[in-house]
Amino acid sequence: QVQLKESGGGLVQPGGSLRLSCAASGSTSGIHAMGWFRQAPGKEREFLATIRWSGGSYGNTYYADSVKGRASISRDRATGTIYLQMSNLSPDDTAVYYCAAGRPITSTMRTTGGYTSWGQGTQVTVSS
Repeated sequence: QVQLKESGGGLVQPGGSLRLSCAASGSTSGIHAMGWFRQAPGKEREFLATIRWSGGSYGNTYYADSVKGRASISRDRATGTIYLQMSNLSPDDTAVYYCAAGRPITSTMRTTGGYTSWGQGTQVTVSS
């Protein structure tokens, strides 16, 4: 079983940036990808970005169109940690941000169904 712990959320001013961290522990050898999703009140959980953790596509990154160009996902394999950096934040980015891990295939890479382990989430509020 994989445990995920997010950190780095909080209050951000419009136009600002954030950097979230997610540390994985437990049975991490079976992880094929780790990613970030978010969920705003009254909305479905939304894919943001993911990074391949193993195999021939190790290190490949994938982004949602809604954040492409202002989001960057990275990983530190030695510590089992991934990061999400986002810039130019607006109130529309207010949400609970979740880290996820699993063995998604190409068709499920951007869906919640592709991931089997989830963190508890960290709140990000963009407001002046």
